[in-house]
Amino acid sequence: METATDVYLSVVGESQGVYREKASKFIAFAMPVSTEEEVKEKLDSIRKAYHDANHHCYAYRLGHENPIYRTNDDGEPSGSAGKPIYGQILSTRLSDILIVVIRYFGGTKLGIPGLIHAYRTASREALDTAQIVEKTIRINFRVVFSYESMNEIMRIVKEEQVKMVRQITGEHCTIEFLVRKSVRQKVENRLARLKIVSIEIFDISN
Repeated sequence: METATDVYLSVVGESQGVYREKASKFIAFAMPVSTEEEVKEKLDSIRKAYHDANHHCYAYRLGHENPIYRTNDDGEPSGSAGKPIYGQILSTRLSDILIVVIRYFGGTKLGIPGLIHAYRTASREALDTAQIVEKTIRINFRVVFSYESMNEIMRIVKEEQVKMVRQITGEHCTIEFLVRKSVRQKVENRLARLKIVSIEIFDISN
């Protein structure tokens, strides 16, 4: 897959994996998330749906640059569940993803090495059936300019292959468009040469 600095990998939809060991059953769920609030909502939903499970362990990673992440063992020995789950996220280079692995205890202790293997394998099973996609970090520009600059602005829009969001004409014209992060500076430099009233810029992903 493409390795550009403004491209990262994530998942579409929810996938599942199952692993059994000594009568214990591990069910893994991998799903896309974009905020910590969404993580909380997904976790609450799974805990309610599988309220009879002994453990609800998880790991998530949000963002591509300076990502936010967290792991949770939910009562399992420290480092035996959340870290192995997170390790699978890292090994597949995924972002904006939550993996939850629930365990139904079968009566026989697996030991820390056995737990690490079980949580890692269940996570891997879920990721093996996941639909992985490329996502691009894009920059949103909102540019206000005088009508006399319209031709120059539209030339930039065409030549840089930006994605138009909206356009408003009046005493001052306003356009919003998206550009790949990798060409942000080039577009900024081109706009700086024009008579611009104002520019607002912020990052998004798609």
